[in-house]
Amino acid sequence: MQNPIDAADFLARRAGEDTEFRARLLARPKEAIEREFGVALGEGHEVQVHEESDTLTHLVLPPLSRFSKEERAAAMAGAASLEFLRETLYDPAPPARPPVPERTRVGKGLETPEALARAGRESIRRGLAFLESTIDENGAWHCIRFNVADPDIPRHFERPPFISALCVLALESSDEARAKAICAGTKAYLVKTIEYPGLWRYYRHLPQDLDSTTLCSLVIGTHPWILLGRNVPKILANRDEDGCFTTWVLADDEPDVAPPFRIEADPVVNANVIAYLGDHPETKAAQRWLEAQVTGDSLAGSSKWYPDTITICYAITRAVIRVAPALDQLRPVLVDRMLDLRDENGQYGNVLQTAQAMSALYNIGSLDRVDAKRQAESLIGSQREDGSWPELLAFGDQSLKWGAIGQIGHGSEAVTSAFCIEALERLVETFEA
Repeated sequence: MQNPIDAADFLARRAGEDTEFRARLLARPKEAIEREFGVALGEGHEVQVHEESDTLTHLVLPPLSRFSKEERAAAMAGAASLEFLRETLYDPAPPARPPVPERTRVGKGLETPEALARAGRESIRRGLAFLESTIDENGAWHCIRFNVADPDIPRHFERPPFISALCVLALESSDEARAKAICAGTKAYLVKTIEYPGLWRYYRHLPQDLDSTTLCSLVIGTHPWILLGRNVPKILANRDEDGCFTTWVLADDEPDVAPPFRIEADPVVNANVIAYLGDHPETKAAQRWLEAQVTGDSLAGSSKWYPDTITICYAITRAVIRVAPALDQLRPVLVDRMLDLRDENGQYGNVLQTAQAMSALYNIGSLDRVDAKRQAESLIGSQREDGSWPELLAFGDQSLKWGAIGQIGHGSEAVTSAFCIEALERLVETFEA
């Protein structure tokens, strides 16, 4: 069954109608919830169920903030505080390494699907070994923050939960033991960074946001706060007058980082919310808006956070498969959009764009519409000897279109590598079939 959007209320109603279930829920709540929803709740988190009566009332207090009053006050002024930014950003990152010259062929004897599948599998394993060397001891992935327009501005490492969630969602495509271990470690890290009642923020001096929240929630969906939908009311409250989901979850004491000149109904953010919440009446307006963006061919330049149209399509296809069949009508349109993004040689630009295009086409069942062999060779041929793929712009504002402060880009070899591994997993699957 698809979990209800109001899972906690659903359990309460169910307990009111079924005395046997009520008894199990009171006696062994975690076991009863796992059985009801067909999941295994995350370890290390206790669940208690209390029964009220005419003479007994329970008052449930939320946990204290993981940040002290002083820490939050420092974060409020963080954007203007170099000292605070130094706590958010890590040691200056080294210059970007140039990509290796792409080999048009990855070697002789790879003419058959079986041989190319073996080469792809070896490439995946080398990529995983590289990723294992870059993720910190807490399970956090790193990204690099840089200025797109001025390469002389210092580059810095950053480790926001968003990056880890974004990459792990791609890496979950792999059944390799090393991939599963990386994902498990990163899930534990995301649990440690969660803020009650199930929200995340990119930087500490920024408000909580729905992009980080929904991606992290998709990754740790068996955490009780997420499974029971504790964060759903706040997400639903973050809709505009048209029913679309806005990016920032603004508290009364936090600065408004979304002035009027910035776009708020972002297609990727809305796709990620739909993918997390599912097909429910509460997401119908956002679904219809997203459908209009796709069918109206309005995706190019529609996102402040994701300026690449291929990335936007990739995120939308993730929503399509997670709420099927609600958005199935978008599949043929998205295929056409994806095919139109190729150049005159049938290629998708850089290796990150190629990887996301392959995974997007796989998501909507149309990988057979491209030359899979050629795309696999391109991905394998772009891999370095250390197993990495080059650092490329993954997200961020490339222009000043959305205001005076912009042109900040984010990407890293680890981020690119995660998406290349996902794409190769999809391509190898077609060769092994």
